[in-house]
Amino acid sequence: MDDAGRRAQLPVETWNPPFCGEIDMCIARDGTWYYRGTPIRRPELVRLFSTILRKDAQGYVLVTPAEKVGITVEDAPFTAVELAIAEQGPSQRLRFRTNVDDWIEASASHPLRFETAAFGGLKPYIQVRGELWALVVRALTFDLVNLGEIGEHDGARYFGVHSAGHFFSIANARAIDDLREVWQGTTNR
Repeated sequence: MDDAGRRAQLPVETWNPPFCGEIDMCIARDGTWYYRGTPIRRPELVRLFSTILRKDAQGYVLVTPAEKVGITVEDAPFTAVELAIAEQGPSQRLRFRTNVDDWIEASASHPLRFETAAFGGLKPYIQVRGELWALVVRALTFDLVNLGEIGEHDGARYFGVHSAGHFFSIANARAIDDLREVWQGTTNR
């Protein structure tokens, strides 16, 4: 599904209402939305709030034409919970469904980025809109690594994945080669 197949988006980036302070709302690391410490159990309400969410220089806000309030986000405001793969190799297209049922295709306008977690693991993200990202859940992280291959990026060899004609680097290819050598050394004992 391309951008035309996504839900219509409100023009939150153009709204500039006064800041009305912080509210006790938090989006947890796992994508659960909380209000005053209680999980918001109605998916429709979470989807509604997600349509008025944006990230400003000061942080995450819920914004309407009349007011703007700050909220807390522990990691990323969304999680990518499903992966659909079309085609194979360099022409492959990776589409992710978020926890609020938006489908996003990894592309130049919705890039993937990969960070190292505090414990040394891999944390992939896909850009949803503006400065809003979705953390890819662990099971899909393994799928992305399984789809990975060595490719060129900025004149260097990297391990990464292709989507919509773009190569998204996960790690320097030399680091992957070093890991393979360690793995082979431990499995050959």
